[in-house]
Amino acid sequence: MSHPTIVATAPLKPVACEILAPFGELVVMPDYSMETLFPYLEHVVALALRGDGYFPEAALAASPNLKVLGRTGVGYNKVCLEAATRRKIPLVFTPGIGARAVAEGAMAWMLALSKNILRWDYETKAGNWNCREEIQNDGLEGATLGIIGFGRIGQQLARMAAPCDMTILAYDPLISREVAQPLGVELVELDDLMSRSDFISVHAAVTEENHGLINRERLACVKRGAYFLNLARGLLVDSLDDLHEALTDGRLAGVALDVFEPEPPDFSHPLFREPNCLTAPHTIAGSKYSTNRIHQTMAEDMAAVLRGERPKFVVNPEVFDLP
Repeated sequence: MSHPTIVATAPLKPVACEILAPFGELVVMPDYSMETLFPYLEHVVALALRGDGYFPEAALAASPNLKVLGRTGVGYNKVCLEAATRRKIPLVFTPGIGARAVAEGAMAWMLALSKNILRWDYETKAGNWNCREEIQNDGLEGATLGIIGFGRIGQQLARMAAPCDMTILAYDPLISREVAQPLGVELVELDDLMSRSDFISVHAAVTEENHGLINRERLACVKRGAYFLNLARGLLVDSLDDLHEALTDGRLAGVALDVFEPEPPDFSHPLFREPNCLTAPHTIAGSKYSTNRIHQTMAEDMAAVLRGERPKFVVNPEVFDLP
């Protein structure tokens, strides 16, 4: 192959670019569309999927020289994993690297919502000193935190919340009580968590079974005045309409969303006009430190594959054992 190419669906950090430079020319896509990507696939040897970048089976078929796929993060539901595995193409990812940063983002939003941070700032700068008599804060002390998805991120959030004297519940069918109990966390069913929690924070991975996990019926049973946060994936929420309805009728006191389906969302939706709805463009969980580590870890594992070595973090390790 005369022109080996490494393609990234969004810019990579300099540390990743440096690691991958010896293996081919780096090309950064201006958008996530297949129309933009397909002309580069003939010569691509490595593909870094960032953001909403996806890789269907048709793209894989058009990539005869592809040796490795990489994800800056843990979600890979938009990658044709089964087809890649048949081709013995490993998909490397970065589990746990940014867990603390995600948990910090959740804590920041819990405090911002319950302490009315943005509203206090707006009212004070507007000269409304008397707002101190009109607005009542909530807090974390004595409240119940419900964590949906109790993997690395959920467990890290539990550790951070424990010193705030919160009761902590978690829902995760894949986690045992032996994992939860040392962290002082009670494993419960999802409907129980929804009805008991003052703060509900979503950190579950997306599967075929849990699309729309948070829906109108489940939001109907939340404790009145609860706060809802989603720092996982937009597909876990059935509809922004459901969140808006729960927010405007008072069941939810606040909503914070870092993720949407699709991304970006339709910003004309009335939810985004609510002052107690906080949003971020799928980045609240990031930090300079964690983002650099994520990009570095992905690039190092991609480079390992390109050198003929086994990567550290791989979704489909069976590719190295296939005949």
